[in-house]
Amino acid sequence: MTLDNQDYADTRRILSWAEEDRPREKLLLKGKAALTDAELVAILIGSGTRDLSAVDLSKIILQKASNNLNELAKLSIKDLMKIKGIGEAKAISIIAALELGRRRKESEVVLRARISSSRDAYEQIQPYLLDLPHEEFWLLLLNRANEVIKPVQVSQGGVSGTVADPKIIFKFAIECLASAIILVHNHPSGNLKPSEADKELTRRLYNAGKLLEIPVLDHLIFTDGGYLSFADEGML
Repeated sequence: MTLDNQDYADTRRILSWAEEDRPREKLLLKGKAALTDAELVAILIGSGTRDLSAVDLSKIILQKASNNLNELAKLSIKDLMKIKGIGEAKAISIIAALELGRRRKESEVVLRARISSSRDAYEQIQPYLLDLPHEEFWLLLLNRANEVIKPVQVSQGGVSGTVADPKIIFKFAIECLASAIILVHNHPSGNLKPSEADKELTRRLYNAGKLLEIPVLDHLIFTDGGYLSFADEGML
């Protein structure tokens, strides 16, 4: 027998569906927009289990992420493999598809976008910090017109902190001939309250920027659900 029991069961189940209910065929017949999230995930994983169709298994995967694709993007390969019927190959397929989605969003970022508010800065850095389980420190390097030259990662840390060396920060700024910078670091916990260390670092960098004539325009604390702007809060 060529098919194993699981594949045989899946084949029988798929053949029993009406053609318009099979995810791949449905996509061909009605277009990608007609598919539910579960049906799209089912195409990624390819097959279900002996007892569950690929769509049914995909519904369980989505339930684990509260039926929220942003939450699904936060799951690791190990998290996904805890679901019965999801092996390493299927987990990798899901992770890879979500990463492609993230990169598509990143590629839409206009590198020469003009920053005129803290919201602009938040939206520019969002593709780089969204869904991270650890802290990272980034810069937005700006030209004289407050246009983004490029975003730069300064450091990567753990769940509760990361190191931001002023020498490295201004080295990046000088090398790229930046006229101003915006500091950004994320709080994976979602807490928007700056720590005393955050405040002290901001003061040091702000003062160093004045001496070097590369002003620090803002410091954002980034979370997936929002941000805090030191400039907006009058803390610069």
